[in-house]
Amino acid sequence: MKAECDETVQHIKSQAEHTERQIKEEFEKLHQFLRDEEEATITALREEEEQKNRMMKEKLEEMNRHISALSHTIKDTEEMMKANDVCFLKNVNFTMGRVQISQPDPQMSSGALIHVSHYLSNLPFRVWKKMQETVQHTSLTLDPNTAGCWLTLSTDLTSVSYGDLRQDVPDNPERFDFFPCVLGSEGFNSGTHCWDVEVGDNPYWSLGITTASNQRKGDVFFNTNVWYFRYINSEYFSQSEEQTSTYVTVKGKLQRVRVHLDYDRGKLSFSDPLSNICLCTFTTTFTETVFPFLYNRCTTFPLRILPVKLFVTAETHS
Repeated sequence: MKAECDETVQHIKSQAEHTERQIKEEFEKLHQFLRDEEEATITALREEEEQKNRMMKEKLEEMNRHISALSHTIKDTEEMMKANDVCFLKNVNFTMGRVQISQPDPQMSSGALIHVSHYLSNLPFRVWKKMQETVQHTSLTLDPNTAGCWLTLSTDLTSVSYGDLRQDVPDNPERFDFFPCVLGSEGFNSGTHCWDVEVGDNPYWSLGITTASNQRKGDVFFNTNVWYFRYINSEYFSQSEEQTSTYVTVKGKLQRVRVHLDYDRGKLSFSDPLSNICLCTFTTTFTETVFPFLYNRCTTFPLRILPVKLFVTAETHS
């Protein structure tokens, strides 16, 4: 037991170091996104500033030409007014024609100023909304502390792969030690929940839910308190808590499976999200917290939880 505790201490240290690296990498991606957005926004502002300055420069040049022409007219008129009264009166019509200004008074053009509100209005929200379009979100992530020692999780905890080599991980109480299973990182005791799993060409998998108290050690996990849908030997089966295994007819080969849990109504259903066809449905009464689980026994194809599309509106956060 002391040796196991010593190994656990080392594993905790390794976990902390690895997790810290992952945190820094993820935040660096966010920081880079914000830096890119800042640079793009400032670049757009400077381009508008240059455009507005160019327009004002052209307007000033045009006004300078008009001022120059007007100055010459005034100078010529003053010269003619220096002549005697008789000459001036003789040429008055000609003089009045020269001093007539055909150009209208200059006006300031609308939209000459920087469109400040275009850059500053709801700036944090707009950047956050754009971030939502680029950052993936999954409705379910996996708990590495429950993964069987033959399983490897992706860094974002959304994919599980099976390997022939046993991983050097502690045999903590939460971990499966017989079946290649892994639980979701969050348990449910109310509400509705949905997640899609990409199974692809994996020939040997199961997915469903189990109770928090279900035994994870030994080969008794599937004996009770588990509801799942499985694929084995090119056939699909569903199995309920009462260990009733039922063959399920599926047209073609599933690439994805959607799991929908309505805890309050005691309803669990599996469907094909691509065709929207229901595969099977369980009805029961849940009395404790349940956890999603994945079972993968194929070394070639991982099981992956698919991201969901986020729709963020101003009304949502008003």
